[in-house]
Amino acid sequence: MNHLITITKSDGTKELFEEEKLVSSLKRVGANQEAIDRIVDLVEENMREGMTTADIYRSALLLLRKHASHVAIRYSLRRALAELGPDGFPFEKFVARMFQSWGYQTLTDQQVMGACISHEIDVVAWKPGSLSMVEAKFHNEFALKSDVKVALYVKARFDDIMLNTFNYGGIEQKLTDKWLITNTKFTDQAIKYGSCNSLKMVGWNYPEHDNLHEIINSLKLHPVTCITRLSQNQKRDLVGRGMIVCSDVLKNPQVLHDIGLNEAEIQGVLVEARAVVNVSDK
Repeated sequence: MNHLITITKSDGTKELFEEEKLVSSLKRVGANQEAIDRIVDLVEENMREGMTTADIYRSALLLLRKHASHVAIRYSLRRALAELGPDGFPFEKFVARMFQSWGYQTLTDQQVMGACISHEIDVVAWKPGSLSMVEAKFHNEFALKSDVKVALYVKARFDDIMLNTFNYGGIEQKLTDKWLITNTKFTDQAIKYGSCNSLKMVGWNYPEHDNLHEIINSLKLHPVTCITRLSQNQKRDLVGRGMIVCSDVLKNPQVLHDIGLNEAEIQGVLVEARAVVNVSDK
């Protein structure tokens, strides 16, 4: 294998292909060494100059589905999150589900009054002794990061909000936690600024522990868009009906009839949804 092959990243920049990056990504999702060796060999056999990272991902995913189907589910998770789009409303619902799993009550798309002006808040989550408000920053493209301008803007809004007291669920309390959550990554400057200003930040791979990837696996909140047996239109239909994560479909299988699937298709979707939900146990 000629390792001096230039590939194109998602942001359009070029870099030399590094086998170890592919190996590391496969290890992170739990592929065993035999599967890793086989997949790396086959991907490298078919590499060509200028190949995109998306091409490499697709090749690896197809091979994972053949050699380790449950690992393929985890490998495709980041793209499944992006498929919740094109707008950010489903991602807000997804973030709300995270907080519900932590024992909060939640509302999305809220107008709250600060000391000076009214603010649109993506997610409000509360329980006795804790009131969290969340800016949920959704990106369709992996190359797009939430930068320091986003962190500055969010912090300024929360500064105004923290001066007021709010009543959610019959509980009078001030804002205790301010969050910025994205499905992609943060720039280093955004992280530095957020850390300095008590802004809780969660991204695909930030912080090192309890990042979005780990939260999804630990809480079994795999988005319904992970299910490969569904078409893009069927996934959008389910999301539009409030079926955000795979466990929603398992609890409400009738919705699969409602979107036009026949009995054989429904059984196939349910089998895959169960595998998705149990992926973190593999």
